[in-house]
Amino acid sequence: MAASAGGLEAFTQLLKHLLTDTGMAFVLIQHLDPNHKSLLSEILAITTQMPVTEVQDGVTVEPNKIYIIPPNTKMILSNGVLQLTPREKVQGKYMPGDAFFTSLAADRGHKAIAVVLSGSDGDGSLGLKAIKAAGGVTFAQCENTAQFDSMPNRAVATGNVDFVLPPEKIAEELANLSRNPFISGSLPLIAVEKLPEQGDALATIFVLLRSQTGVDFSHYKPNTLERRIQRRMLLYKLERLEDYTEYLQNNPSEVKALYEEILIHVTHFFRDPEAFEVLKERVFPTIIQNKSAELPIRIWVAGCSTGEEVYSIAISLLEFLSDKVTSPPIQIFATDISEIAIEKARTGIYAENQMVEVSPESRRRFFNALEGGGYQISKAVRELCVFARQDLGSDPPFSNLDLVSCRNVLIYLGETLQKRILPIFHYSLNPTGFLLLGTSESTGKYSDLFTLIDKKYKIYSKKLTGIRPTFSFITSNYPIVKVDESKPTDENPSDEFDLEKKTDQLILNRYAPVGVVINDKMEVLQFRGEIDLYLKLLPGKPSLNLFKMVRQGLLMELRATIYQAQRQKILVRREGLRIESDELSKIINLEVIPFNPGTDEEFYFLVLFEQAPPTVKNVNTVNPESLEQPDSERENVRLRLEIATAIQKQAATQEYLQAVIQEQEHINQDLKVANEEILSSNEELQSTNEELETAKEEIQATNEGIGSKFRGRDLFR
Repeated sequence: MAASAGGLEAFTQLLKHLLTDTGMAFVLIQHLDPNHKSLLSEILAITTQMPVTEVQDGVTVEPNKIYIIPPNTKMILSNGVLQLTPREKVQGKYMPGDAFFTSLAADRGHKAIAVVLSGSDGDGSLGLKAIKAAGGVTFAQCENTAQFDSMPNRAVATGNVDFVLPPEKIAEELANLSRNPFISGSLPLIAVEKLPEQGDALATIFVLLRSQTGVDFSHYKPNTLERRIQRRMLLYKLERLEDYTEYLQNNPSEVKALYEEILIHVTHFFRDPEAFEVLKERVFPTIIQNKSAELPIRIWVAGCSTGEEVYSIAISLLEFLSDKVTSPPIQIFATDISEIAIEKARTGIYAENQMVEVSPESRRRFFNALEGGGYQISKAVRELCVFARQDLGSDPPFSNLDLVSCRNVLIYLGETLQKRILPIFHYSLNPTGFLLLGTSESTGKYSDLFTLIDKKYKIYSKKLTGIRPTFSFITSNYPIVKVDESKPTDENPSDEFDLEKKTDQLILNRYAPVGVVINDKMEVLQFRGEIDLYLKLLPGKPSLNLFKMVRQGLLMELRATIYQAQRQKILVRREGLRIESDELSKIINLEVIPFNPGTDEEFYFLVLFEQAPPTVKNVNTVNPESLEQPDSERENVRLRLEIATAIQKQAATQEYLQAVIQEQEHINQDLKVANEEILSSNEELQSTNEELETAKEEIQATNEGIGSKFRGRDLFR
């Protein structure tokens, strides 16, 4: 458990409600004054019957005991032993929570539990990611019970918190977890040792994942799937795989959650810093040796996660080229199977505690500090990188590459996928290209395709082979569109009058706002109420595109509102929009509500129009009292209204243009990736044609040889 300001009250509340026989050990990490003796142990000992001690270096952790970090120390867990070292700053701050959580994840794996309580900084949020990646469980104190909510709120913002609860409820959940066989038992709940058979619960899970996400996980390593499925079962207190399968079938959102959980992203800047030094010393010099000023350096980062690896390689390459007289262009292609990770990588925004391995010089050169905290990679570096979603198991690769980086991806993939991917990397590289893998990975059975350059950091060069490795480009497994089953018709419909339904319809017609239902292509699917004031059909070829039907004055505001709802998947409301007509100046309130009608990924949008009380423009209908105002005052009021309207329209226009620019940037990146895939396919076809031409010539030569033999026989006859 980690806390800083206000942590004493949170610790006390939690321990008061915590059972004393859970079989768990509790380690409390608080930011303590380094110059004074801590009284935390004595204070907390009053609130619980469990033994509370301040840690001494080398203490072995025991169940049903509470351990307190001493002042001015950094504490980690290694092989069940608590180890103390002098505390050290991370980006100018002390982060003892992150340090302990990370070591806890490595030491205890799926039995690790992390709790972030009241505090005024971001400590612990980075360590939660390691806990979740190891299969552990994470908690954060809810905002309304924390004296200082910055620390738990930042933890929640990472998306790595499983439970957000008050301290007493956290204590209750900890007791529940202590009785769960996944935590307390030595045997796993499930054992994935081989591919499931048809009809098996695990096979059903694979089908659900593939139908909703388009990804076939049946060839991933069993222990990866086992750990992720068990963790989800633990959160829902399910002990049988069949029960979890049923839960997935009844809750499509959980399929998406499991998908993202399997793709948990564990990465950071300059992971294994020495590997990047080897790139500068041995790889980059070879790459630029034969490069002209026009021929670009081409790099592919496969499984790029949230972008740290991509930007680390880009920064290293830019630093290497900084003292060169001429530098070739740089193209870095970064792909990942997770849309969420790709979106974060594109923005290039990272918290302070994610920048630990970035030197002050690199931070100054390649990052921009943000006002609200954190950093964003500079636009110049972002423009070198093209991000796209890609499934290594099915989508086409890039070609003519100088370097392929695929670190800590193969360790999650089964042998079948590895057999496909490694030959693809060999195909993608130039004759002098390099392959960079994770320190726990190797080329395995495909060592004949690559030459080992650095054993420790797993850097390989492409080996020219006489026999081309065989592989195929197959189409992606896009989500399966489910055909709606025909609903059974009522053979004996009731002729009775439905009073309740009729009454509801009358109320809706009288009081409900008018609106339309549209899809993500802006096509109107349904009209609700009298929409003539807001929409109209234009002469010529009929179109149900909303933007072609909307009346003048609403288009820009409507575009911006729908775009925001579309991007953020939240209700968006705008008030005080003005529509001018002959006699009246109408004030409109606009509301866009996104909703998912079924189990597919497509969202629909309900666009509601509300008419506020009108402001009258005809002088004959104006309140007589207002006529007593001087002409100058009335003119001032009119001008202020016009200025306010103009400012409002300008703001809406700017917001929409910004949205269009962002969308265009994403489209441009997707087009670049599509172009590369087309070029790659063309090269493969050209290579195939050359092989066919060679085979044709060989057959022709063989035929000529056979023909000459027969002609020789005829001469002798």
